[in-house]
Amino acid sequence: MKKKSLFLALLLCAGMGQLPASAQYHSKVWDPDLGNGMYKNPVLFADYSDPDAIAVGEDYYLTASSFNCIPGLPILHSKDLVNWEIIGHALNRQQPDSLFGKPQHGKGVWAPSIRYHKGEYFIYWGDPDQGIMRVSARQPQGPWGQPECVIAGKGMIDSCPLWDDDGHCYLVNGWAGSRAGFNSVLTMWELSADGSHAISAPRIVYDGGQLNHTTEGPKLYKHNGWYWILCPAGGVEHGWQLAMRARSPFGPYEARTVMRQGYTNINGPHQGAWVHTALGEGWFLHFNDRNAYGRVVYLQPMAWKGGWPVIGNDKDGDGCGEPYATYRKPKSNSKTRVNPQETDEFNTGELGLQWQWQANYNPLWGMPTANGTMRLYNADEQPGTGLWQAGNLLLQKLPAPTLTATAKMRVTAKSDGQYGGVVVMGMNYQALVCRRKGNKFELLQINCKDADRQGKETEKILATLEPTEVDTIPYSPAIHEDIYLRIRIDKGQARFSYSLDNKHYHSAGDSFSLRKGKWIGAKMGLVSMRPGTTGNRGWVDADWFRVE
Repeated sequence: MKKKSLFLALLLCAGMGQLPASAQYHSKVWDPDLGNGMYKNPVLFADYSDPDAIAVGEDYYLTASSFNCIPGLPILHSKDLVNWEIIGHALNRQQPDSLFGKPQHGKGVWAPSIRYHKGEYFIYWGDPDQGIMRVSARQPQGPWGQPECVIAGKGMIDSCPLWDDDGHCYLVNGWAGSRAGFNSVLTMWELSADGSHAISAPRIVYDGGQLNHTTEGPKLYKHNGWYWILCPAGGVEHGWQLAMRARSPFGPYEARTVMRQGYTNINGPHQGAWVHTALGEGWFLHFNDRNAYGRVVYLQPMAWKGGWPVIGNDKDGDGCGEPYATYRKPKSNSKTRVNPQETDEFNTGELGLQWQWQANYNPLWGMPTANGTMRLYNADEQPGTGLWQAGNLLLQKLPAPTLTATAKMRVTAKSDGQYGGVVVMGMNYQALVCRRKGNKFELLQINCKDADRQGKETEKILATLEPTEVDTIPYSPAIHEDIYLRIRIDKGQARFSYSLDNKHYHSAGDSFSLRKGKWIGAKMGLVSMRPGTTGNRGWVDADWFRVE
């Protein structure tokens, strides 16, 4: 294993540090910058669903839904809206801890908005089970304060504030039919001048009805004396983008469709952020649903024609654009080429910002080590629950349609049944692990279908492995396996393989069709588990995780 200095003894949670500017990451699997003044969509081929972004001078900051994953509310930075890197997270723990200490798939952070007001950054979001929440910070990379409840209640989602020219503050939000019993409506509140609490009752300012059903995800702006709500309608996979305007924040609003799929193969292009750049251009970031890969982020030009925004390619001049697959880059003074982090050598003593847990972090799950590894202790596996309910899975988003991810690790087991390895997680999932049986390891494939519906895991033993090393100490001796585990993903299919020398790889088990998680894309990463809750834990020491 590599020997590197440790400059943080442990992490309270993944993603607490900021990537130094000198360590700009370049992806081997997806780079939207074509290098000739053009870019290709998506600019983020990863599940940054419900994106929102702002311009602060010549810097751009983006956040996105994170649901139950922790750390949550990722913060990405760009100088040109095409080249992005992760610089932090705004949410280190979700409350209450008694709930989010275990996976709560699909709950938590829905459709946030990020805003900059009087030298402070704010992120508002809707937790459908608790109400409208917010956090704030003086710097976008943090530290961010503790979450505050702005409006308590059930069913409120997708919130966005606006500080008006006269100092008044307003907030628009959508509603979750699964909690409220109704949806497709947008409501407006007046907040206190500091945006901390409501000072008015809500008012319905738009009802999508049948024409614009599933109206949600609103973003609130003011432009040329008009109040604007930009929002999607029609649902994630088949919807379209609306713009609506009124002379008062409380309406009535007139609505138009300003972008739809049209004759392109980019389905459901909607829900995102209007960004007005320091160099005078308008751009719109939105998502496109890619099934198991999640909702990836596209960038479109946005122009104003006849007092209305038009997004994308309005080739027939009807005021409703179609998304571009490629386009010229936004005007920028930056020449930086950078991508969101994927590979992690685990050398710094800090967990890379690309990693998330399935629940609030527990130090018993593991931490970085002083010798350049990430140690994951076995978590307690409750009978019948499977990995769907394992909070300690260390996962990251899939960053491209085709990729190979390889992990070098040492699996250490103190007793029978303890195991570690790699996993592709979603409502269907598959893992390749080494599990102790007696004084040897079994190479094991774990499968589960319909995990969100209490689907049960099945196992297939693929090989028996002699341990690399066996402890000779009399107290709680362990056996160890040094192994390379690989995930190959191509067009929605995954296949695993393994090697004992990183030269000769052997196919392992059956191929696997990816399936998304609850409101998120499928993810990949590391697993370390034990049956039951007693005895000394085994662990996995991951030396590196490389994506190429």
